[in-house]
Amino acid sequence: MDVEHHLIKTNGITLHVAAAGPEDGQLVILLHGFPEFWYGWRHQIPALAAAGYRVVAPDQRGYNESDKPAGIRNYATPEEVADVVGLIQAFGREKAVVIGHDFGANVAWWTALTHPHMVEKLGILNVPHPKVFFETLRRSPRQLLKSWYIFGIQIPRLPEASLSRNNFAGMLRAFTQSAKPDTFTSDDLEKYREAWRREGALTAMLNWYRAAMRHQPPNPASWRLAMPALMIWGANDIALSASMAQPSIDQCDNGRLVIIDDATHWVQHDASERVNALLLEFLAQR
Repeated sequence: MDVEHHLIKTNGITLHVAAAGPEDGQLVILLHGFPEFWYGWRHQIPALAAAGYRVVAPDQRGYNESDKPAGIRNYATPEEVADVVGLIQAFGREKAVVIGHDFGANVAWWTALTHPHMVEKLGILNVPHPKVFFETLRRSPRQLLKSWYIFGIQIPRLPEASLSRNNFAGMLRAFTQSAKPDTFTSDDLEKYREAWRREGALTAMLNWYRAAMRHQPPNPASWRLAMPALMIWGANDIALSASMAQPSIDQCDNGRLVIIDDATHWVQHDASERVNALLLEFLAQR
């Protein structure tokens, strides 16, 4: 990949970002989730950049080469949203297309909900609308059971010890047991291990889950979204029920849902060409 690397100051911290594509292209921000970093978009960055978009994929706070502020509260959703707002401004824009996967999709949802004037289009991969997720957790024992690991992560230090043991064998299982067998190569997994080894990274990454349980953002002015939205959902997600996908896109006035039946939670890896085609079609629409 022909990728530039920059350090961008935003919201009181410094984020490492990978960028590609013409500097005057429409700004597209790609937000990764747990336990990835900017490299999680390696299949999408070249395709979007080649189509003329200015693609920016940050290591979100706590991850890889970005700052890792101490304290759980520093990983609350409003802080993550403020990082994105600062990135848009740092690249000299008033708005951007915001696309996210996993926790990055949650940040994308909340950026659109709280700063709709700054989100030109919204792309969501395998994470429900926040209101739909909250309501599903309250009424669905099945989804509550699927989310058991979130409660386990709340324990101090023990998750870090468990996940990092034997050269991050536990973290690797998060990939290999929830993805298709050929999704991640040994080289991919070593790059992830390198990012997880950085000082303070694992605790910072897990603090996203801890903050999500303890520091809920206030309700937005409206749960509905008016900007164009595309949701792509890998049907074989072991952690999030696909039953939440349609109710989520129903919260969007101009939304489209595409379910990829043979993809897992790691949909942009499992079905990269299909995801790229869908994103390019979505971005080209006026």
